[in-house]
Amino acid sequence: MKVSVIIPVRDGAPYVASAIESVLAQTKPSAELLVIDDGSKDETAGIVSRFSSRGVRLIQQPPSGGAAARNEGVKLARHELLAFLDADDLWSSTKLEQQCAELQSDPTLDMVFGYVRQFISPDLEPAKRARLRCPEGSARSPHIGTMLVRRHSFQRVGLFETTWSIGEFLAWYARAQLLGLREKMIPTVLLERRLHRTNQGVLKRSERGDYVRVIKKILDGRREAEAKLSSL
Repeated sequence: MKVSVIIPVRDGAPYVASAIESVLAQTKPSAELLVIDDGSKDETAGIVSRFSSRGVRLIQQPPSGGAAARNEGVKLARHELLAFLDADDLWSSTKLEQQCAELQSDPTLDMVFGYVRQFISPDLEPAKRARLRCPEGSARSPHIGTMLVRRHSFQRVGLFETTWSIGEFLAWYARAQLLGLREKMIPTVLLERRLHRTNQGVLKRSERGDYVRVIKKILDGRREAEAKLSSL
């Protein structure tokens, strides 16, 4: 089972190398790693290029947003399984090995998730660290950074919607549920999610409305689906 890994990034110079290293350190190596540079103005492209000898492909595009960057990666990906990692997060070393084993043992599964643990980036100054709230323990809610999905299952749902500044995975996952995709949650931490001053854990006020609109669209879709079922 071959995995295509997609890392979208914009101005990710401080952390993108660590994210890439966490993919390259997998006990089951990925078949390809695509880094989609979404119009970075910092040293991101140069940092990613240093990994070219290790099979990492850098694709550059004008700034179009995280959803568009992931979609570009999906279009370029060549293998049967898809995985996504944000450029400031880290995978546990056995993520792909554990998840591929689950998909191989159950051909009816469409996608596999795992637990997420958050951490405050150690490079932050104490004053900045004090402003961030880091939940204790791990979370088991579906997260794009823990998902391993069959390509044909992803294609049933379709690409990520580019209309949202944030929340595009939430919208995609809701569509997957409406279609009845089968999933499994592995009770193990597979993703270390980094908290820092500029990631999406610290939302801009202007973007918070997208979450509300995404949730409204999800609820509307569920009501519509229930209405169709009740009319049968």
